[in-house]
This record gives sequence, C-alpha cells and structure tokens, in this order.
Amino acid sequence: MSTRPSIEVAVVMRRERIDNRWQPWRWALEDVVPQEASFGDKPQLLRKSDDDERWLHPGFVVELYRDDAEGYYLNASTPAPCFFVLWRMEEEAAPGDEPMPIPTMVSLSYHDAGRWLDAQETVEQVPAPASVVAWLQSFVDEHYVPEPKRRQRPQSFRGLQDRFGSPAKVSTEKKFGGGGNE
Repeated sequence: MSTRPSIEVAVVMRRERIDNRWQPWRWALEDVVPQEASFGDKPQLLRKSDDDERWLHPGFVVELYRDDAEGYYLNASTPAPCFFVLWRMEEEAAPGDEPMPIPTMVSLSYHDAGRWLDAQETVEQVPAPASVVAWLQSFVDEHYVPEPKRRQRPQSFRGLQDRFGSPAKVSTEKKFGGGGNE
C-alpha cells in the first residue's frame, strides 16, 4: 500500500458525430470524476444517442510524488488547473465492433503531460474541481521549493565575439586617420 497522497478517479470519454466524410465519429475526453464503488472495474456505457455516446472508465489512481512538486506547482499556479489524461485507441476491436478509446493514465503534473506529449501520445485535459485544486495546492505548499536564482556573472568577464562567433580582438592602437607626428 502506497503512503503517497492519492485520489481515485474515473474517466468519462465522449464519442461524437462530426461532419466529415472520411471519419464520421471522433472520441474526446469528457470529464474526470471521483471514483465510486458503484462504478465497478470495467468500462460501461452511460448514454447513447444517434449523435453521441458517453463511456465511463473507472479505477484510476492519481498519486502525488514529492520529486514532481514542480510539475504540480506549474499546474496549480495556472488560471485553470486541470487533470491530464493519456488515452489510446484499442489496437483490435471484436468483429463488428468499433474500436474504443482506452484511458491509460491520469495526472495532475505538467511534467507528466509534457513527457507524454513528447512521446506523441494523445493527451487531453479537463478542469479539476476546486476540492482537487485545494488538495493539490496544499501538497505544493508543503513540498515545492523553488530553485534558487543563480547569480549572473558580470558581463565584463564574458569573452568578446564577432558576429560569426569567433573571438574578437580589441586594440587601443590607432591604425588609421588623424595626422600625428611620428
């Protein structure tokens, strides 16, 4: 059993009709809701009409890690803190069935979302409720330590370079102009 702070959530995915002759439907993240015992442990159809479907995917745990406090800080300090959900389409559907979206991870960390996006995964976000934002903010307040600002070295110690990046030469000798008796 983990001793990390965590909450259990379920993901709601929405299938909606779009006006496109090559792809009449698309899947999108609808919501992240608190887990309830009545949800069970298998995806279930919540609603179906001619234009949309809603599917509930239960059983996700969102854990907070002290070493990712900066990622949580970045989320909590935005005007609209959110859940990030990584989801993929089923590789193979049963014959006659449409492929279903499979949510695989839920996080509150900007760093997690960034890594997933860098890996070219499908990541969507939905606003986090105020109670989750307050829980996240209390974790950030306890564990986030801003990196200290480093003293900037005085510009006089920087080497001079020309516009091509080669070391520049500075001379105090006067090579041209103005008469003088030598």
